[in-house]
Amino acid sequence: MKKCTLIFNPNSGKKLDKKFLEEYVKILAENDYETNIYFTRYRGHATEIVYELEESDLVISIGGDGTFNEVMIGNLQREDRLLLAHIPVGTTNDLGTMFGYTKNIINNLTLTLEGEIKGIDICTINNKPFVYSAGFGKFMNISYETPAKKKKRLGKFAYYFNGIKDFINPTPLYELTYKVNNKTYKGKYSFLLISNASSIAGFNNFHKEVKLNDNRFEVLFCKFTSKKDIIRSLYHITTGNIATMEGFEFHRTNELKVIFKDYPKKAWCIDGEKLEESTKFYDINIINDVKMLLPKKNIDKLFVEGLDKNEDKLSDCTR
Repeated sequence: MKKCTLIFNPNSGKKLDKKFLEEYVKILAENDYETNIYFTRYRGHATEIVYELEESDLVISIGGDGTFNEVMIGNLQREDRLLLAHIPVGTTNDLGTMFGYTKNIINNLTLTLEGEIKGIDICTINNKPFVYSAGFGKFMNISYETPAKKKKRLGKFAYYFNGIKDFINPTPLYELTYKVNNKTYKGKYSFLLISNASSIAGFNNFHKEVKLNDNRFEVLFCKFTSKKDIIRSLYHITTGNIATMEGFEFHRTNELKVIFKDYPKKAWCIDGEKLEESTKFYDINIINDVKMLLPKKNIDKLFVEGLDKNEDKLSDCTR
């Protein structure tokens, strides 16, 4: 039999009855998998679990986007990369929305097992991987500063309440220089966002034409400080035209350097978690050799045909 590892974060999102795991084991057995289950107990635990696994034909992360970030970090630390999947049960679940999962946790396992293996681009910031987004500045601290207890009780509304508070507060500007696509830009910016995703902060189609295997990520720098302009930008997010809005600087690239004039007082947010690093210099790059098992629903939309060197049949990859 093949071996499947389930890594479940019981503290992600709203409280979830663990009985679904019994059904998971049953479904996996019907698909010729022997299953091992690990429960994460502290921050970074999923990274340790994946890094120390002796072998596994499939590793499934069950938790929020931050949980999958930890699983990805552990996988990238290994010499022998494992095949990964991610079933979302967090608060916002941007990755789950992008991949095409439903709200039915049992059905999501079936969608995974019936999916396709794809090679995806993974971004790094100062050699630390993030799966779908890294941001700094206005609103970017909301995710990691919102208490877990409040997220369990209120779900994504906990983020909205903190977002309103941040909206009311003055918007600082950060003086920096950035280099992208062989050009250098200087200015003062209220926030910056680096992503490889179509769904960000609960907004679907945040960027148009996002591809997960084109060796590029999306970069957005914003100069807005007034509440009026911020409201206008939120409207443009809902229409999918934020990249063309005046006041934003948008790029697609595979390498970005950001240099702050002064040490930033706030921390970056990567995949919804706090980046524990304080420096003036940030290098963002791409890793290309990661495989994921994904539902078929959005594959045609998210991948460029013919560029996926890591594509494989599930039966071939897990023999």
